[in-house]
Amino acid sequence: MRGLNSRRKIKLLMGVFAILMLSGCAIADRMSGVSEARALQSTGERATATILQIWDTDITINNDPVVGFLLEVNLPGRPAYQAKTKLLISRIDIPRVQPGAVVPVRIDPHNPNRVALDIYEYGKSKKSPAI
Repeated sequence: MRGLNSRRKIKLLMGVFAILMLSGCAIADRMSGVSEARALQSTGERATATILQIWDTDITINNDPVVGFLLEVNLPGRPAYQAKTKLLISRIDIPRVQPGAVVPVRIDPHNPNRVALDIYEYGKSKKSPAI
């Protein structure tokens, strides 16, 4: 960096910072279950699930917890089965995702154990509850 002028140094540092920020967002989406939910919203089959159990994953993003779920998935014409997933849940939605609640889910048509809660719309600029 010795031979670079100060403007080039600043541009280089800004570029490195931008890459780090984007990488951090991608990692947060993967750890929070958001990337899974987003992917399945476009390709997954619609179904419903009863929440059997929830647990704290010890991950919090912007003061919202990532919650683990054990679900009983109900897909018409198929026997019910259990699957696990996780999702970043708004603190104000925690009362709506308690054991016993029936929630919409999306299921990977090629891997029925890949399930995501379908309670937020990720294609839009803001989270909007679907529950």
